Formats: sequence, structure tokens, C-alpha cells
Amino acid sequence: CRVCRAVSLGGRHCVAIAAAVVSILMLFPRDAVAMVHQWWNSSSYGHCLFILPLVDWLVWQRRHEVVQVEPRAWVPGLAALGVAAFVWLIGEAASVSLIRQAALVGMVQATVLTLLGPAVFRALLFPLFYLVFLIPVGDEIVPAMQTVTAKMTMVLLHVAQVPAHIDGVFITIPNGWFEVAEACAGVKFLVAMIAYGALVANVCFKSWTRRVAFMALCVVAPILANGVRAFATIYAAHLTSVKAATGFDHIVYGWLFFAFVMLSVMAISWRFFDRRIGDPALTEMPVAIGKARPAGFIAVAAIGIALLPVFWNGTVIAAGRQALPNRVDLPIVAGWTRDAHIDGYPWQPRFDGADHVLFGRYRNAQGRAVDVAIALFGWQGDGREIVSHGQGAVDATNKWAWTEDVAAPEGGKAERMLAPGKHVREAISFYVLGGGATGDVMTVKLRTMRDRLLGSEQAGAVVIVSATDADRPAIDAFLAALGPVDVTAGRLLATARSD
Repeated sequence: CRVCRAVSLGGRHCVAIAAAVVSILMLFPRDAVAMVHQWWNSSSYGHCLFILPLVDWLVWQRRHEVVQVEPRAWVPGLAALGVAAFVWLIGEAASVSLIRQAALVGMVQATVLTLLGPAVFRALLFPLFYLVFLIPVGDEIVPAMQTVTAKMTMVLLHVAQVPAHIDGVFITIPNGWFEVAEACAGVKFLVAMIAYGALVANVCFKSWTRRVAFMALCVVAPILANGVRAFATIYAAHLTSVKAATGFDHIVYGWLFFAFVMLSVMAISWRFFDRRIGDPALTEMPVAIGKARPAGFIAVAAIGIALLPVFWNGTVIAAGRQALPNRVDLPIVAGWTRDAHIDGYPWQPRFDGADHVLFGRYRNAQGRAVDVAIALFGWQGDGREIVSHGQGAVDATNKWAWTEDVAAPEGGKAERMLAPGKHVREAISFYVLGGGATGDVMTVKLRTMRDRLLGSEQAGAVVIVSATDADRPAIDAFLAALGPVDVTAGRLLATARSD
């Protein structure tokens, strides 16, 4: 490999580092494969396919300087590996794939630090740092980017004197109705631009002030450009038609706009480049520290540390899983009857991996109606989380989109949604785990992590009560008749798992 050749590693040393890295990847195949799958299949992370070749090139660019640094296995590096392994366990316990994948990359970086030593690690600092761009991160900021884009678009529409109204991420003009959808949030452009900017900042600049300024430009430019793109699409629709404007937008933004913004950023920054071709990557040679250690023994120790969270996951965490084999049904609620006829714009929340999903409509004597969805989980893990991106009341696949959070009763989370045709719906979600009902996503993650780490019972439930036309009085009346949500959920879980 390039690292071995760059630092002139001997055969045993090279075998040790290769064996350790490969073994760690084999211990966590689910996360490694999931990352590759996202690189290959998601347009948001296609740029990740170029990261490893770029790291290889960056190492080779430093070969003349790095070859002067003595590689020396460093025992304290095992502590860094232990921290990364523990972070992976936290991510597994909280069912957050992003944390697990980041920890896996951290374990690889810590392994290089341990087996080559801090001197070589420092000499290869940027190539090793650049591995962080292998982590598929960005989906988490999609809602925020949708909101920012929508608000920027509204400002520009007002400047252009186009009559417009905004409701969350929906914008209405006299001849059209637009949604700033997830694909239009500009996140894939932003994350690719940040990765590209980090590479250029290292290769083309020596001054840290200029590097920071360039990275700021790489963050701000795509955000502003995406707002301008969204405005231009709606303004074109104002002048022509929605169909013509949106079709043109997809072609231009996909193939030309991204390239234009990248070239513009480079053109603005070109005159400020202060690193010339041929300048050494390192201005000073790090000195090896510590005593020489047998690389093979340290590699075995590294693999052993990486194995610890795998063992904990297969024993302690697995012990808290609950089976929910029995049939359950929606509860009987005094004053409310089940209504088999469900009209209106189709809505049903999304609960991937739930052991039981119950859904139905209730109606009272006054004619008020609510839709109720209940999901029961015997345990949580990959593909079966109580809270996750795209899960719960707002499922983008059924055309409903979040517009705003509204006041919620204690222990719940209330949000308003909008669907094509200006259909409005309000939903209140309750997440029930050990400790009662809550509407706070972070509390759910922390409780889940606690229960899984300690091997406690992991069963939980989600209860969502929703009404069309944002009929909050109907929801409040139903919840009053239902009683404590955590009690209802507890009864359903007990029925589902009873012998």
C-alpha cells in the first residue's frame, strides 16, 4: 500500500497494520457495508467514492518527507482506539448509525496512530483526517436546510415583487404551489462542497487564515446558491408555467449549476493561493517518540480492544430484547367508536421494523374524528428505531411534509403537516419507554441507550393521535378520554408479550 511504501515499512510492520485494519473492518461488516452502499446508491454521497483515491494521492504527495520519519508502534495509541470502540458501542446502544460509522473510521485512524506512532501520524495528519469524509453525514440537517432555503426564496420573491405566501416549506404564488422538498434542500451539494473545499484548502493554501476564509466560502456559497436556484425556479414559473420551470430546474441544477458554483468559488480564491507547486507538504520533520515495540503484539492488542464492544453487543445488549408474539388491537375508548371509513387525503405514519402497527379512525357523538396509530417494538436496532429520520408522523414518501411544531400536551410532540392540495393535518406523538411518555427525541435516544447498555428491557411504543384540518379540539378530547398514554401503551405491550 502507499502508506507502507511512503514510510518504508518492513514486511512485518506492513502486515501488522494491514491485518489490524482488515480485522477491524471485518468485526464491523454491517457498518462498513452500509457506508459503501450509501456511497454507491445515494446521490448525496457519491463524492465519497473519491475519498480513498484522494487519500492515497495525498499520502504519495508526502512520500519524500514522510520517508524520513521513523515508524514506531505506540502503546498509548491503544487508548485512542478504546475511546473510538466505546463511541461505537454508544452508537449501537442509541441505534444511531452515523455515530457507529464515525467510530469505525475513528478506529481505523487510531490503529494507524498505534502501529505507526505519533510521528508518522503527524506527518500523515491531513490524509488521515480526510478519511472523515467517508462518513455519510448530511441527512440530519435536511429539515434545517429546507427551512433556510424556503426563507431565502421568500426574501428574493419579495424583492422581485412576486406575490408569495409561505407555510413551513411550502410556497404559494398566484399560478403555482411549490414545496422545498428534501431533494431541493441543497444538502448533497453542501457536503460535497465541504469535502472539496477541505482538499483545496490543504493543497493550495499555507496560511490558516486563508484556509478558514476559503472553507467559510465553501459553506456559504452553496447555501446562497441553492436559495437563488429555488427563487429562479419559482420566478420562472411566475413568468411561464410550473411544468416548464421545474423541468428546466432539474436539468440545470443537476448538471450545470453545481459546476458553475464550484468554478466561481475557485475563480474568487485563485489569486489568494499561497502554496506553489512543488512546495513540501511538511515544513518540519516530526521525531519518533517512545521505545520501539513489536508491531505484531500491538496489532493483536488493537484487534482485542475493537472486539470488546462487539462482545458487549452480543451479550449484554442482546439480553434486553423482548419478543412480542401475541396479537393486539387498538384500545376501546369511552365515548369514541371505531370508524371503518377513512376519507380525506391518505395519511399513515411510518414505523419501519415495528413488531406491531395498529392504525384506525375513531369518531365521537359530535362527529369529530381522529386517526390513531400505535407501533410496538420489542427492542430497537438498525432498521427498527422508535425515532429516526423519515420515521413517525411525517413520512415524505406519502407526500406529507412538516411545516411547524406547535404547542403539545405534556409528554408529547405536536407538529403540523401539509400535503398537496393544501390539506392540513396536526399530529401529536408520544414515545413510551422505561420512564414514561415523552415527546423529546433526545430523551428517547438517551433512554434507549441506557436500557441497551445496561441490558434492561428494551420494549417501547409510539402513539400518534392526528386529525385533519388541524382539528386540535378533537385530538384533545380523544386524549382526555384515552387517559394516560403510557398506561395504554403499557397494556398493549403486556398483551403482546404475555404467554
